[in-house]
Amino acid sequence: MVQIRKGISRKHASSQKLTAFFESNDFLNGVFYVGYPIIYAGGESTTIDALWVSPEYGVIVFDVIEESDYSDRQDIQDDLFSKISALLMPHKELVQNRTLAVDIEIITFAPAWNQFLVQDNEFKYALNESDLLLLIQQLKDWSTSAHYSKVVSVIQSITKLRSGVKRVNLVKADSKGSKLKRLEDTIANLDSTQEEAVIDYFEGVQRIRGLAGSGKTVVIALKAAYLHAQNPDLKIAVTFHSRALKKQFKELIERFCAEKTGGLPDWDNIHIIHAWGSPRTEGIYYDFCLENGVIYHDFPAARNYRSSHIVQMLHKTEFEAVCDKALKEADAATIKQKYDVILIDEAQDLSEAFLRMCYAILKSPKNLIYAYDELQRLNDSSSLGNPSKIFGIEEGEFHDTILYKCYRNSKPVLVTAHALGFGVYRNIPNPNKLVQLFDQPQLWQDVGYEIKAGALRPGENVQLRRTERSSPPYLESYLGNDSEDMLIFKKFASANTQAEWVAANILKNISEDELLHKDIVVINCRTLSTERDVSIIRSLLFDNQVTSHIAGASNADVFYEYNSITLTGIHRAKGNEVPMVYIINADECFSGKELIKKRNILFTAITRSKAWVRVCGIGANMTGLIDEYNKVKEHKFELHFEYPSAEAIKKMNIINRDMSIDEQKIIKKDSDALSNIKDIINRIKIGKSHIEDYPLELQEILKHLV
Repeated sequence: MVQIRKGISRKHASSQKLTAFFESNDFLNGVFYVGYPIIYAGGESTTIDALWVSPEYGVIVFDVIEESDYSDRQDIQDDLFSKISALLMPHKELVQNRTLAVDIEIITFAPAWNQFLVQDNEFKYALNESDLLLLIQQLKDWSTSAHYSKVVSVIQSITKLRSGVKRVNLVKADSKGSKLKRLEDTIANLDSTQEEAVIDYFEGVQRIRGLAGSGKTVVIALKAAYLHAQNPDLKIAVTFHSRALKKQFKELIERFCAEKTGGLPDWDNIHIIHAWGSPRTEGIYYDFCLENGVIYHDFPAARNYRSSHIVQMLHKTEFEAVCDKALKEADAATIKQKYDVILIDEAQDLSEAFLRMCYAILKSPKNLIYAYDELQRLNDSSSLGNPSKIFGIEEGEFHDTILYKCYRNSKPVLVTAHALGFGVYRNIPNPNKLVQLFDQPQLWQDVGYEIKAGALRPGENVQLRRTERSSPPYLESYLGNDSEDMLIFKKFASANTQAEWVAANILKNISEDELLHKDIVVINCRTLSTERDVSIIRSLLFDNQVTSHIAGASNADVFYEYNSITLTGIHRAKGNEVPMVYIINADECFSGKELIKKRNILFTAITRSKAWVRVCGIGANMTGLIDEYNKVKEHKFELHFEYPSAEAIKKMNIINRDMSIDEQKIIKKDSDALSNIKDIINRIKIGKSHIEDYPLELQEILKHLV
């Protein structure tokens, strides 16, 4: 069977027929691309109309014709042959005796040509599916089909997942820096699912789901760049929650355009724009208010607006409340539709109202693409609804892409993050053990787990493990298969001793482990006190001539700085990744109110690491986290738990939900009122007051309570 990658094509009708041919002939194998690859050579950029990589026949390039007028295509076919050859030749695995060991054929597919007007020629062409099948059957078998996987790898190399970090400091073969280089070289290119998510083009809504480390941010950036390279006139917006992602998006888009078009993107037509915005910073919400004559709210104003009890009941976050308000106040008939495509990263931290706002400002056919990971929610305890519910569209009018494979986190790191995030091994009796859980059992398989024993049914003891497909074993092997080094949990007696240990180990990472400053991030689990909490670490590093900075302190759009250790809170850490992550004050995430939010902070912090994690904390709560981690190890990095009922899941997600400051005030007020009721009941019981002394609407309640 042939895998189909349907990108953008300006030759729509003929490309559709060609695609239908490969869909209907399931005895053929390989990968078929439409509108890909894009090749920059000889000072010009060329998008290949269509290309098929076959394990039996090699590489077949299609010169697709829409017009009915016949023309000689020999020179064009020769040019395509040269460009594909030039794409493959630099890869020594595909060259033998200075000759390309790959069979390349060029076929012109022209279904609109009149067969009676076609002249005798030497180039291969097909006017219909029958002609094409006959041509394919006449192709010789590819004698070096063992190169098939490498050819597919080269073709699908949309761009490097990461810019190459120059590790010129490497001396020791077994240092962390050397291990990291070998790992980075292995995972430099996109996998087939990521490739599909970037290239495949659908008119309408596309949802990209994937766990941390599956490459959602990269896919969103490269999809924007691909669409821009294919049609530079499209008005495209890329938007997100964390401003620290802006630079990453800019670098990825520029790199793609440089590789594929030989130039920089046209920044007048592709906007990297924050979700909220302000009079000083461009943003989707701010621009919507400005252009549609509705009142803009900054965060303090949004908090005041949401403090109304009714608004609070309807909206979980300040941003959701003001986005919904703006949509209701704008005249739907005159909303300015300014973009052809909008791509959204971190959608789980935004809101359904914001997604609807983006949908409203899109031109037809409403090309909205959004990526999210339910377990990285930091603002709100509820999942995003189904697209049909959010946008009022039919089930078949949106496309789902799931990124199954985790490239960032090894199995030990990811399973530990999930175990702590869900509270799987908390030392609390069932049914209160779990902190939160997916409301749909199928999601476990969607994020890369398989059932080892039991079942995902209420009351069943289930055992889940990562598959090799979703957690490639080489992520561990390149790091030495040493989970004891990948994950270290440390308890300290005080903040000072915690800081001293972190600083000392960072110095060792740089001086002995051959890591770079950019390889290391310190994440504070206390979201509002990072500057104060990291001050001792910064001072100790400074005393040893190591520079550090707090992410976003000097520029909200900057996360990394040259030759400087990054220290950050969780919100700015989102979307970024480094080899070595130090998490401080993790004890804050062990228990207490808003436990889902706390556990998601810990999950998100752990999954920022693509190699090593150091989880640090203070006191008895840290002992509790260490106990949970030890149970993860005892279960060989698998998840074993009793699956709760739907009602229990709903209840735990409500009990442990995130509460705003205003909600906390209401709870306190209600608690104070309950204390007063207790006093009233005591007075009635000892005869100091009587039920009849109180208003009629309270007398029945008091009778029941007494």
